[in-house]
Amino acid sequence: MEIKESDHGDTLVVVLSGRLDSTTAPEFERHIIGRIESGRNEVVIDFGALEFISSAGLRVMLMAAKRVKAGKGRLSLCALNDNIAKVFEISGFLAIFTIYPDSSAALAGNR
Repeated sequence: MEIKESDHGDTLVVVLSGRLDSTTAPEFERHIIGRIESGRNEVVIDFGALEFISSAGLRVMLMAAKRVKAGKGRLSLCALNDNIAKVFEISGFLAIFTIYPDSSAALAGNR
């Protein structure tokens, strides 16, 4: 898994590529929780290049959402491919997260 990020005003955009599974979830957890704890409470996670997410990856997403909410921020997701969208649907996570088709729409929605 590769993690890239960029700042867009007050919003941090995190782009994930590869697989978010039990092997890579701890690295992403350290990364995203570290950003949130440092005060980044407006976050967009771009799944456009993510190929796979496991239950370990979903757990990290849920943890990040709870931390952002506690800080009165917003965590949005974008660019979920069909397979990842299906995982979010089956797990009930579509009700937890605001999902956008791409990062531009997510950034507009976070304003």
